[in-house]
Parts: sequence; structure tokens; C-alpha cells
Amino acid sequence: MTYLLGALAFVLALLLSVVLHEAGHLMTAKRFGMKATQFFVGFGPTLWSRRKGETEYGVKGIPLGGFVRIVGYTPLEKIAPADEPRAFYRQPALRRAIVIVTGVVVNIVLAFLLLVVLAVAVGVPDGKDATTLVRQVSPCVPASGGACTTRDPISPASAAGLRPRDRVVSFAGTPVREWNGLAGLIQRTPPGTTVPVIVERQGSRRTVWVRIGRLDGHGYLGMEPVPRIRTLGPVAALRFAGRFTGQMAASIGGIVVDIPQAVPKLFSRERASTPGGQAGSVVGGAQVSGQVFSSGDGWRTKIGMFLLLVSSLNLFVGLLNLIPLLPLDGGHLAVVCYERIKVWIFRLRGRPDPGPVDLTKLMPVTYAFVVLLVGLGVLLILADLINPLKLPQ
Repeated sequence: MTYLLGALAFVLALLLSVVLHEAGHLMTAKRFGMKATQFFVGFGPTLWSRRKGETEYGVKGIPLGGFVRIVGYTPLEKIAPADEPRAFYRQPALRRAIVIVTGVVVNIVLAFLLLVVLAVAVGVPDGKDATTLVRQVSPCVPASGGACTTRDPISPASAAGLRPRDRVVSFAGTPVREWNGLAGLIQRTPPGTTVPVIVERQGSRRTVWVRIGRLDGHGYLGMEPVPRIRTLGPVAALRFAGRFTGQMAASIGGIVVDIPQAVPKLFSRERASTPGGQAGSVVGGAQVSGQVFSSGDGWRTKIGMFLLLVSSLNLFVGLLNLIPLLPLDGGHLAVVCYERIKVWIFRLRGRPDPGPVDLTKLMPVTYAFVVLLVGLGVLLILADLINPLKLPQ
């Protein structure tokens, strides 16, 4: 039940993110006097609608996004003569650019604000230290610190039977209370040595014997601790949100760039071994959200992970729309910029305004890009259904 709740929460968050993106376009278009005739949540057949002024607001049957229809968004659109002065393509370039980028700005700002809420209200991991409570146990000793493969040996922690929620209280006879001290003891222990580890499990203590492995020349146990969570003040939260937004943007860029190399691995066990393999569809996002809600972590951790997921979703939607290809916002912005550069060049040469760009010449590239996006989306959906990504256990 909690899994379904998490999946539904993600779908609703995605829908809200897209709707807010389109609302950004709508509000600025109306502010500049452009005519917007429709604002709908979803696609397909209309379930409900109501007209307010000149705009029809409503809900459609397929809840996979939303749209706003602005009259004359491209010169190819046929419009009534009375609407010509208010057509989008007839407006000054700066106003058109603002309307185009507002949706992207809304998503990026929302991603930033969600991180601020996370830092102030829920808390973020303390980078200085963590507890000795086991959050997850690695199933293997990875060859180079990356994802596990079938060729990697089982991890010492997994072989010894350590479990999530175990608390390590002693390692090789030395009491431990914080992760840095425990990690230091593990790394200094010669690989191959068998040591006693006392853990507290469900209120009782037990001793397990662990044969230390080797990773990067140091001792290796194979477990991840539960971090100490602390809330931040407003100023520190803003700094955290800004820094983490930049890190997420860089990670998203790395994933997108790596997708072509990751495609052959989408249906193999090594899918998660590369950045591009982490890319997923709406189905994959719902699956991860369901796993977060149904995990054994406390609700504070679950809410924090969900806020991170929704924040990264909004940042991805915003950055994706910046790609300078039609029909994305970045493509429309590129057209506006090209028009202004062309006008400037013509003016320098003493020639008249050449007018709007002939979008029919861009249609082959646009169609090819749409086919590529749809094909990649279908491929990722199939990968998420057949070989889904899973949160580490």
C-alpha cells in the first residue's frame, strides 16, 4: 500500500511540475497582453472545463502533463485578423523570450525552494560524521568502487549476515560510537583478517565474525551508515540549496551525455553501472518513489528522499526544455535569438527587417528530434518495466 502511495505521489508531483511550468507561460503571456485561449491539465478528451474571460481552463483524460495555447505562438498558425495585434509572434523579442523562459525558471526555482524546505524543515545529512547504525549492506566488493556485477565477490558484511538497522557497538574489541572511528578501524585492519563485531539488533547484542575484504588497498567491510540529520538555518539552507542545485544540474548533464553509451546496458544487470543507466521514465520515477515510501527508513528519511526526487524532477524538466531544438522552449528561444541577430545584421547593411523565421525549413529537424525523444522515452519505459532500477537495500 505504501509503495502505491509513493508511486501515486510521484505521478502527482510530475503533473504539478508540468502544470506550474505551463502556468509560468500563461501568466507572463497574459501580463504582456497576449491572447491565451486554453490552459489544460492533461491531454486527450476533455473531462471538465470552464471559461474565465477569454481563456478556457480544464482537465483532460490523460494526466501526463498539461499545455497552454497562446494565439500565434508560431507564424505557421492561422489566426483571426482581430487577434493579429496580440499574436505571440508579433510581440517584441524581449517579451517573447520572457514568456518562453518563464516555464523553465518556474521549474528551477521550485527545485531550489524544495531543497530549502528540505534543509530547514526535514534536515540534511551532517557531512562531518554519521552513526554506526547500518543503513544498507553492499552485496559485493566492487572491483573499482562502482556498482556490483556478477563477477564481484560477496561483501564481508553480507557474508557475515549484517542487516540494515543493526547498530555496530564494537569492532575487534574496540567500542565505537561514531562512523568516522569505525571506518578508520575497518580501513586499518589488514585484508583477510577475521575480527569479532558486536552489533545490537532489535534490543539484543550479538557477536558476528567478519573476514575483512580489500578495496583500493584498504580494509573493506561493505556497509553504509545512517547519517546524522540536522536542520539548517535560513542562510545556511539557501547556501545548501544553491550548492546542491548546481551538483544536481551537473549530474543530470552527465547522465544525458552518457545515455548513448548506456543504451546497450539498459536491459542488463549492469544498467546502474554507468551514469546514463540511471536515466528513467515516468514509470521508473514512480517505481523509485514507491521504493522510497515502502523502505524500512523512518518517515523523516522518506520525506527527505521524496523531496530530493521531486526537486531533481523539476530541475530535469527545466534543463530538458533548454535544449535549443523545437518543439522545446529552448528551440523557440533559439528562434527568437536568431531573428534578432538577423535583424541586427540586416540593419547594419541598411536592409529592412527580414521578418519571422520560416519555420517550415526547421520541420525536418523538429520531426527527427521528436521521433528521437519519443523513441528514447519508449525505450526507457520498457527498460523500467523489464529491468527496473532499485534503491540499494
